[in-house]
Amino acid sequence: MKLFNLEEKNTSVKQEMMAGFTSFFAISYIIVVNPLILADAGMPAQLSVFATIFVSAIGSILMGIWGKAPLVMTPGMGVNAFFTYTIVGSMGLSWQEALAVVVTSSFIFIIIGYTNISTLLVQAIPDSLKHGITAGIGLFLVMIGLENGGIIVDGGANSFVVLGDLTNPLTLLALLGITLSAVLYLRRVRGSFFIGIVVVTLLSLVLGAHTPGDSSFSLSNLTEYPALIGAFDFSSAFTIPFILAVFSLTMILIFESIGLFEGMLEDKGRFKNAFRVSGVMTLLSGLLGTSPTIPAAESASGIKEGGKTGLTAVTAGVLFLLSLAFTPLLAYIPNAALAPVIVITGAIMMENLQHIPFDDFSEWLPAFFIVVMIPLTSSIVDGLAFGFIAYPILKLAIGEIGTVKKEMRIVSFLFLLTMIAIAVL
Repeated sequence: MKLFNLEEKNTSVKQEMMAGFTSFFAISYIIVVNPLILADAGMPAQLSVFATIFVSAIGSILMGIWGKAPLVMTPGMGVNAFFTYTIVGSMGLSWQEALAVVVTSSFIFIIIGYTNISTLLVQAIPDSLKHGITAGIGLFLVMIGLENGGIIVDGGANSFVVLGDLTNPLTLLALLGITLSAVLYLRRVRGSFFIGIVVVTLLSLVLGAHTPGDSSFSLSNLTEYPALIGAFDFSSAFTIPFILAVFSLTMILIFESIGLFEGMLEDKGRFKNAFRVSGVMTLLSGLLGTSPTIPAAESASGIKEGGKTGLTAVTAGVLFLLSLAFTPLLAYIPNAALAPVIVITGAIMMENLQHIPFDDFSEWLPAFFIVVMIPLTSSIVDGLAFGFIAYPILKLAIGEIGTVKKEMRIVSFLFLLTMIAIAVL
């Protein structure tokens, strides 16, 4: 297909579509989880599920056709929590005012995307931090996958996490899936991750280990969805909480997107258009009634499956649209089937640790902070903040502050302001 330059990328329609299927199933949980998180902000879950599906479908298709990147766009986990529990919960804005914050942030995002600022920001980030971002996102995915598979669980008051119940059939299936997917991946079997999903799903159903949950989703609610479109409220636009929310959300969106693009885009020439798609989709998210979309970290599973072009993202986008009718069927896929894909993808991304200069502590420690703080805080932007703030401080300590680009110093200071702003809210 000429639109996606498949021959130039040495790929095929089958390979790209298989990658799109893998990415979609790896992130499909967002269809149910995002509305539930937004419901805590007062948004009707039975309607925001449509906003989630529509922005994911449109964003992924735009990313594929315009951005020409194999990245799936969905409302970001962490970003939706910031929307609900910080902007609405802590700052006291209504969900309609929070949507206005999203729209306002999107204009700043778009301006940065259509100027050289985004390029300058990326060029200013040291390579050690870029590799740290990739490895940190990878470790984050590993943690998510292990939790989804029940292999590790919350340790409560005794420990951060503990080993899960290894007698649980679904946990055993998750371990089997990791083994099967790893073996198939090592033997370079096309569709290895997707095969793993199918095999574990079928085994869970045959063994009766997974009982699909009830879904309150109904396509009949679609007629009520227009109530969310354009529901933003700018009445508090000039208040301190609104301004702080815009500043914090803009920082989160810009640098989380940069981090994800740097971590997953193999063709860095796609960055500019991909970044612009993210800005446009932030605006569309506010208009359609949901928290902002970002490139999903789970897109890495499709990339490792062989996705190299925008056809991967378009395939996932079409599947999101189809999910309008088939969302109840997603309940038949247990987390144990998706966990192996996420774990192995994360492990592969952590290979970037080898490119970090361990013999230079001023380079390694900031990267280390990013690697460990992303999963420990469950926030990519918080992990970035620790690493970005530490970097110029350590360079100053050894008399090498002159090697830190001006843009990097500004970004580090902005991250510091963001952390202070969030802490005092």
